[in-house]
Amino acid sequence: MVTSIQNLPQKLVIATRASRLALWQAEHVRDCLLRLYPSVEVELLKLSTRGDEILDRSLQKIGGKGLFIKELEYALLDGRADLAVHSLKDVPVDLTEPFELAAILPRAETRDAWVSNQYADMHALPKGAVVGTSSLRRESQLRRLVPHLTVKPLRGNLDTRLGKLDAGEFDAIILAAVGLERLGLSERIRGLISTQDSLPAAGQGSLGIEIRSDRADLKQILQPLACAQTTACSIAERAVSRALGGSCTVPIAAYAIIRNHQIHLQALVATPDGQQVVSHQANGSIDEANQLGEAVARALQQQGADQILASLNQIGHA
Repeated sequence: MVTSIQNLPQKLVIATRASRLALWQAEHVRDCLLRLYPSVEVELLKLSTRGDEILDRSLQKIGGKGLFIKELEYALLDGRADLAVHSLKDVPVDLTEPFELAAILPRAETRDAWVSNQYADMHALPKGAVVGTSSLRRESQLRRLVPHLTVKPLRGNLDTRLGKLDAGEFDAIILAAVGLERLGLSERIRGLISTQDSLPAAGQGSLGIEIRSDRADLKQILQPLACAQTTACSIAERAVSRALGGSCTVPIAAYAIIRNHQIHLQALVATPDGQQVVSHQANGSIDEANQLGEAVARALQQQGADQILASLNQIGHA
């Protein structure tokens, strides 16, 4: 479909990380834009971020997932790029001026993937088996279900992580299924982990387009790419994390779907060892997605989420 908008720019530049998955995402947005606006040249600006470069320490020790977007934001600020494409789960929930999310695209697969060359699922692992994950959220839920495992941090792009599995460093690894699917690696997925066993991160499976908030021209251009339902679900999920002060440094999960014209939102907070878990779910109006997320966060706080998060913050600053 070609969209008619007056005063289209001659060229748009998309800032992106240089990993294979990030490039797939940026190319997907580029192709969507070219279908809408075939007269516009769309170019990719490939950048390396600190999150990509520092692989010997966990994200929570080097500053969180915001490290994956800072260099892209600098490109937006100095005019090298017009927009930046991110996995939404990598975008901090406290995104502030002069930046904003201009569009959230239709959601793809949200579940986590079980990847192993030997074991069909987590319950088949022997005692002491080593599982790799970069996510405290995944680690806490895995340890809750199968406490006899050894969980070790796993950093790097998808190819690096799969290479470590194939080299025998891990008996299994857990990844976002959507990344494997987008790179044509679905055959590596032994099974999709149900959301009951591994509740996803806020925004998992979604792509977000970030711009400078003073670029009203871009908001109009990008609006046709936005998915109203995915946006509503993402707002609710991100509201939970925002209200709880969430980031990748704490195990917070939030997952929303639209059912019977309402948002159904589930969320949990846990300790990394899976020994303490508080969870809550609720329904709400699509038009009040943010309020729903805040209400679910308050319910988690009433169950002791603040105490869990405070104890984790003390550990992190020790």
